[in-house]
Amino acid sequence: MSYSVGQVAAFAGVTVRTLHHYDEIGLLVPGERSPAGHRRYGDADLDRLQRILFYRELGFPLDEVAALLDDPDADPRAHLRRQHDLLTARIEKLQKMAAAVEHAMEARRMGINLTPEERFEVFGDKDPEQYAEEAEQRWGGTEAYAESQRRAARYTKADWQRMKAEVDDWGERYAALVNEAEPPTGARAMDMAEEHRQHISTWFYDCPYEMHRGLAGMYMSDERFKAFYDSMAPGMARHLKEAIEANAARHTA
Repeated sequence: MSYSVGQVAAFAGVTVRTLHHYDEIGLLVPGERSPAGHRRYGDADLDRLQRILFYRELGFPLDEVAALLDDPDADPRAHLRRQHDLLTARIEKLQKMAAAVEHAMEARRMGINLTPEERFEVFGDKDPEQYAEEAEQRWGGTEAYAESQRRAARYTKADWQRMKAEVDDWGERYAALVNEAEPPTGARAMDMAEEHRQHISTWFYDCPYEMHRGLAGMYMSDERFKAFYDSMAPGMARHLKEAIEANAARHTA
């Protein structure tokens, strides 16, 4: 069974001109010719073409492809192993590229308009979009979520850095307060709970006391938030929840 150059070009997804070129440089010389001198490709030729196209897809220049395929000491199984290794490495690279594109798309949707270098500089190894999809599902229809998106779209790298510095400073001070055994209903704890609420209102959305109470409940019910605060000081999540509730009570009584 043999195939014409047009047939091979059609089912291999290449042009007739490409096959002619491969023939001219000796990379893929058809095993047969018709009585009229036309190229005819057999199964062995198609197998070689498949390997050529594989290496070309991986970016190998034609002279290197020829050297790989024409090595008299090459073991066909070694070729397959090499192709598998190269393909695996290519897949991993493409997966990383796809993940980077997805992160960039998500960042744009969230309004975090920073370059990859700026994002790393601001957030380090923390992913600001880690829970973005979940947040949209839970609160996407609320005015608070829409306002947060509007504000985030305006922030520059300097804004994000200033915001992060405020969070870090607050976290250090609140952790010290917990470690000093300040009760959550004490004035210092309630003042810092109020600072926490005002930070949200300043940077993201208006956070009235009842909404702040709801967030406080989530800091204990959601293990991810609980782990985040407890990583600063043991028991900090519960302490902050109670301080937020006490602060809300003193302002709404």
